[in-house]
Amino acid sequence: MERVPILKIGSVLLVSIQVDMQDQMALQLQEDLGQRIVDTGAKGVVIDITGLDIVDSFVGRTLSTIASISRVLDAETIVVGMRPAVAITLVELGLSLNGIRTALNVERGLELLARNAEPETVDDLDLLDEPETTSP
Repeated sequence: MERVPILKIGSVLLVSIQVDMQDQMALQLQEDLGQRIVDTGAKGVVIDITGLDIVDSFVGRTLSTIASISRVLDAETIVVGMRPAVAITLVELGLSLNGIRTALNVERGLELLARNAEPETVDDLDLLDEPETTSP
């Protein structure tokens, strides 16, 4: 069975879904991601769903469950790259995706995680591009 890759960037795990999710793949991702959060101590999870053309109710609920699992394991989840058709489908299915924050793209999702991070975690995220200032 094909698995969704989970990449580690600082203290963030990046999941890029590039194929239409089948039920078994979604369940496997749920297990794999939970284990990776524990193994790496990740503080954030970015799930890029740019590659998803459609989302059914099972995959929508699984995304919500993944966010809940992540939260229990002390990691915040951001879903990025949602197409308008996917958003419409989720609303029509009545799936509010509780606990999941969204951003337009991966860059904005990483910025959102960095802004919401606790002070000691911001250094770990290494995502803030604040210019260095020098005294005159």
